Amino acid sequence: MINAVVIAVLLMIILCLCRLNVVISLFVSALVGGIIAGMSVTDVITVFGKNIVDGAEVALSYALLGGFAALISYSGITDYLVNKIIKGIRAENSKMSRLKVKVIIVVALLVLSVMSQNIIPVHIAFIPIVIPPLISIFNELNFDRRQIALIIGFGLCWPYILIPFGFGQIFHQIIMNGFNKAGHPIEINMIWKAMVIPSLGYIVGLIAGLFYYRKARKYIDHKQDKDLANVELKPYVLVVTIIAIIATFTVQMLTDSMIFGALAGVLVFFISGMQNWKDMDKQFVEGIQIMAYIGVVILTANGFAGVMNKTGDIEQLVHSISAITGDNKLISIVLMYIIGLIVTLGIGSSFATIPIIATLFVPLGESLGLSTMALIALIGTASALGDSGSPASDSTLGPTAGLNVDGQHDHIRDTCIPNFIFYNIPLIIFGTIAAMIL
Repeated sequence: MINAVVIAVLLMIILCLCRLNVVISLFVSALVGGIIAGMSVTDVITVFGKNIVDGAEVALSYALLGGFAALISYSGITDYLVNKIIKGIRAENSKMSRLKVKVIIVVALLVLSVMSQNIIPVHIAFIPIVIPPLISIFNELNFDRRQIALIIGFGLCWPYILIPFGFGQIFHQIIMNGFNKAGHPIEINMIWKAMVIPSLGYIVGLIAGLFYYRKARKYIDHKQDKDLANVELKPYVLVVTIIAIIATFTVQMLTDSMIFGALAGVLVFFISGMQNWKDMDKQFVEGIQIMAYIGVVILTANGFAGVMNKTGDIEQLVHSISAITGDNKLISIVLMYIIGLIVTLGIGSSFATIPIIATLFVPLGESLGLSTMALIALIGTASALGDSGSPASDSTLGPTAGLNVDGQHDHIRDTCIPNFIFYNIPLIIFGTIAAMIL
């Protein structure tokens, strides 16, 4: 029997690989999937429209943070720092000095990405502030940007599946709620212990990916040296920028809202009188445009997820496992991971995947004789699968938004495919090991 969810997700992936816009691919796939499931075109559009609003707050947050990032760049502080680093590289002009700078960049981006999930929980908001100014350095060092996409992707995903702080606390809380709704209560401190083995998949994938993309890759440097050569940083501008950044983080922490955090930083820039409002407004709008596309994709992905849930075919897909595998534990676990991968690839959110699969996978896992710890590893890994590699995930959209500011980094081929190969495959391997031995 044809499964609407499988068809819709595969169609979405194929359309994206054919370079059709992600937003259009999601909408077309949702329409096709809904019709296959027996829904009318009107029903699909209605469900799609109602579910779009679920991502409105996140979409607005990213757009405003993009504007804030543009104002920081406009202040000249990032150009000044980049100019200093490039001059330092060229002054030494040795293979060892270039390698040293590369290592520092890799470690710094890795730490920053991980911190963005827990210590300073801004998620992808740091990307438009940090990455675009560094493009000139990446080009100078012939850095393969696929390495950077893997580094950021690791930092955005690995922490939440293992560390119960920030976004990780939210992820673990959703898993616990999913188990409770399935009639299998667990304690939240059991989750990180169960996810230790699956999380090793990310570490192995990162090491393999950094090695695979270690060779130099040439990019055209659109930002000429003369643009940076005479950049001067005024003390007042530096003070205003620091205050704006502190205001953004402080307000976000106090209000738990990225929207008001971004607004606080933007207001500091405008009130400061650092530049005239007309010029700053132009930069602000351009910054919004950089991140607004991510917001549109997230809105569309929410609509897609709503239609997929409405079809009821996700439940049918899970029930079909029992008929195919019988009591074979290993094959059943692998097939459940594949289902989790399909669902998350389609909707682009591991957080939203948990409620969908938990109520179905828990009783199925119990029937296979899996322990509670094995079930936790199974649900956690199955929901995380696909987040690294989904064209609709903010974990891939964020890196692309930062790395593609000069149009030389393809979302599917340079972000999604590398993340998919180097993270999802190891996750399945280590997740299967965890589910079998715990």
